[in-house]
Amino acid sequence: MLEIKNLSRSYSQKILVLNNINLSFKPGSFTVISGPNGSGKTQLMRHLNGLLKPQKGCITLDGVDIHKNIQETRRRIGLVFQNADSQIVGQTVESDIAFGPENLKWSREDIDTHVNQVLEELSLTELKDRRPYTLSGGEKRRCALAAVLVMQPDIIVLDEPFTGLDVKGVREVLQDIIHLNEQGKTIILISHDLEKVLAHADRLVILEKGCIKAVGKPAQLLNCLEEHGIRLPWGKNRNVETMTWLDI
Repeated sequence: MLEIKNLSRSYSQKILVLNNINLSFKPGSFTVISGPNGSGKTQLMRHLNGLLKPQKGCITLDGVDIHKNIQETRRRIGLVFQNADSQIVGQTVESDIAFGPENLKWSREDIDTHVNQVLEELSLTELKDRRPYTLSGGEKRRCALAAVLVMQPDIIVLDEPFTGLDVKGVREVLQDIIHLNEQGKTIILISHDLEKVLAHADRLVILEKGCIKAVGKPAQLLNCLEEHGIRLPWGKNRNVETMTWLDI
């Protein structure tokens, strides 16, 4: 289980970007974290696999501080950034996905086995020889996800995974995320696009000005979103069950 304990971070004594955050994520859960711009969502994400080190508090995975073995932490907790281009390192889709295992000095046989498995799982096999920068937005996002999945993580953290995607791209990425959760992966999804995904989450966390303002089942929090600066395109009178783009 991933646990955040009393996490705080500031850029100066007057600018507190995270304020005493306490959260835990059970194995196989699907949590959506939302909040207005500047609420601390991305700062929180960057702490979850050790990109940022807590100034106060700690983050543990199965009871062990994640900074005790940062390489293993980053294998078990994969981050998919909002800008997929920032994660592209290979000249082809296949080589990009293989980059992480190669750095960990996996055997060639293991690398090929797991890369091919991920290519098939995310329907990327036909694109494996393409240059990543020539892909569509949705294909790039899936390529970035594949580069995380090949490391066989337990937890996948996604930062605004639907930004800039067309309807087809949103559907493809959303289907991949739901499938991974059904396989037992813990999903932590940071998004303001709640109308696209909230139907599939079992918990919603609302951040505002670096503080957790509410945690609970999505249906319980739906009507208090606007008071925390989260504005939805259709207003607040809608059922959580309809908040998905898979049905449109």
